[in-house]
Amino acid sequence: MALDFIPTVWAARLLVALEKALVYGQTNVCNRDYEGEIRASGNTVKIASIGDVSIGDYVKDIDIADPEILSDDDQSLLIDQAKYFNFYVDSVDRAQQNVNVLDEAMRRSAWGLRSAADTFLATTMDTAVPGGNKIGSTGTPKVPTKDDAYEYLVDLGVLLDEANVPIDGRFVVVPAWFHGLLLKDQRFVKAGTSRSDARLANGEVGEAGGFSILKSNNVPNTTGTKYKILAGHSVATAYVEQIVDLQTYKPEKSFGDAVKGLHVYGAKVVRPSALACLIASKS
Repeated sequence: MALDFIPTVWAARLLVALEKALVYGQTNVCNRDYEGEIRASGNTVKIASIGDVSIGDYVKDIDIADPEILSDDDQSLLIDQAKYFNFYVDSVDRAQQNVNVLDEAMRRSAWGLRSAADTFLATTMDTAVPGGNKIGSTGTPKVPTKDDAYEYLVDLGVLLDEANVPIDGRFVVVPAWFHGLLLKDQRFVKAGTSRSDARLANGEVGEAGGFSILKSNNVPNTTGTKYKILAGHSVATAYVEQIVDLQTYKPEKSFGDAVKGLHVYGAKVVRPSALACLIASKS
């Protein structure tokens, strides 16, 4: 029996599952302001910006200066990442199993795409952090304990304060072991807000030091040590994605149905100063 498949419906389901599962790609970590229409890998999004406007002293009865010519600049966000899935479900297998094999396969495909996009975003953000916004280094990483893990979050917040990063909406993405250290600190456990007791976004585990704290196993690291704990604001990173193709087809030499899909995306750190990083090891 042929698979009853509606491409537009499945495409919508897949994209929603991917977006909800992301940590680094969710809207409180990356902004999606420039997403627009993406048709294929290789497209470019031009992001324009305007420089600062000079402020002068006004003196009564004295002519003001000629109008300032504003400087402008643009950055290119290249849609250079393309990932696909392509799976096959045998007719005999579908007939003999009680579970919805196709639905589960689609869910796991979305999960795989999520992990690939999440890792890409984490690496992109880590690479763009300015040297002055880093605490520790790969050569001499910090080694947090239950007594000072919270204080490192405060230090990250100070770096962002000094860079004029908005206070509302700040995030920090930590590995599980760092979150475990925070749970041993009463300053985190007794934060005193309802948000600290509820997960309001994927991976969110509470608030501390002015940050929404998210936990992820995709925190960039070097051989299981030297974790790059990224903090910042969504104004820093632009992310765009699209499921550009999704098809069901019947392989010529088999009895069954196959589904393949193509996910394209790209990211650009447009405000590096709005990111900070703690380079830390477990021990």
